[in-house]
Amino acid sequence: MKNKYIDLIEQTFEFPQPEFEVVDNELYFHKVPLMDIIKQYGTPLKISYLPKISSQIQRAKRLFNVAMAKVDYQGDYHYCYCTKSSHFSFVLEEVLKNEVHLETSSAFDINIIEDLAERGLFNKDRYIICNGFKRPMYIENIVHLVNNGFTNVIPVLDNIFELEKIETEIQHKVKLGIRIASEEEPKFDFYTSRLGIRYNDIVPYFLEKIKDNPKFELKMLHFFINTGIKDKAYYWNELTKSVQVYCDLKKLCPELTALNIGGGLPIKNSLEFVYDYEYMAEEIIAQIQSICERNEVPEPDIFTEFGSFTVGESGAVLYSIIDQKRQNDREIWNMIDSSFMNTLPDTWAINQKFILLAINNWDVEYERVFLGGLTCDSEDFYNAEEHSNAVYLPRFNQSEPQYIGMFHTGAYQEAIGGYGGIQHCLIPAPKHVLIDLDEETDEITTKLWSKEQSFKSMLKILGY
Repeated sequence: MKNKYIDLIEQTFEFPQPEFEVVDNELYFHKVPLMDIIKQYGTPLKISYLPKISSQIQRAKRLFNVAMAKVDYQGDYHYCYCTKSSHFSFVLEEVLKNEVHLETSSAFDINIIEDLAERGLFNKDRYIICNGFKRPMYIENIVHLVNNGFTNVIPVLDNIFELEKIETEIQHKVKLGIRIASEEEPKFDFYTSRLGIRYNDIVPYFLEKIKDNPKFELKMLHFFINTGIKDKAYYWNELTKSVQVYCDLKKLCPELTALNIGGGLPIKNSLEFVYDYEYMAEEIIAQIQSICERNEVPEPDIFTEFGSFTVGESGAVLYSIIDQKRQNDREIWNMIDSSFMNTLPDTWAINQKFILLAINNWDVEYERVFLGGLTCDSEDFYNAEEHSNAVYLPRFNQSEPQYIGMFHTGAYQEAIGGYGGIQHCLIPAPKHVLIDLDEETDEITTKLWSKEQSFKSMLKILGY
């Protein structure tokens, strides 16, 4: 009878998969033996597999460049990394190995870019796309970049009032972008995004405020869909409207050369995840080209801002099952040695699902369980996978340690969870380990990035 955990996974999914395989009943992640990492560093533990970041960037570049080549598209493709998905230096250092540009969303992002430039990691001719609502410090930092020789800074206007604020500070001519306020899906609580300027207002605003202003040059139209790039009528409708606005503007503004289609390429959140990346890239390029041809305007350079796609699949969090509680006839709780609310806040804040797999004991019978965190909050749990309404793990045995991993967790979790700050119920933030490959020997290397949070650091934050 096939009732072992490995049988369940192999019967339910196509397994092994490129990033997951099992050797001697233990899970490997990108050829990394996770039990060896656990034996060295313990749990709870966050890990970042750095080579995945570069491979994702190169993958997207290939997708769009091939799509452009197939239809003889005349514009260029530019990959921007969306810094808000993870600001860590080890992420940016890996990202910038791939000759990409950066997208910012707040004032302190600019300080990070200045640091990278001082260390020779970021060239001043790279594009810096400045999104977000711009408070005075953000505008001041943007202007500082422009005045200090960063030649391709593009502040993207989020509202009609930002232009005047930038104009009062700037000394040199500035490239500008305008963000379109896209219509949201019907299931949203509102109809139009709070970000950007309405479709119908963009051309009149350009004619009134930008066209004859010697301080500005409109270079980019920015389009972003909150739900991401998906093969749905809603997405294609919004893309079509945005490209049409681009064409209308291009006829009035020859300097306009770039269309930013934002971020939103999905990442793998289930072992049964299916997404035709090649089709989507080719269809996006083909539709943009077709609309431009109908309007008899040159095809724009295409910018994307991929955050989660860049860094999400590089991350994982490893836990131990420290005990099991049977609360009634049907519900079995496996308690982890940390907190989901603290280490993976997306799981309870927006019900985000990640890939969940056992690390060891793949030859043991499986059982259905709920996963509970250490905090006293009833919301600190994880009870269902993306592909099913349940969690299955090897049967718990008090005498045999059980380890589990949540995978593709590399985007947003530290920022939302308050990295380095106070965690719910004062559960300490776990260790964080960086995993890389030695380019010469192709051997795995590990580095402890941060230790487990100490009580002294918490007490200091709290004023004790």
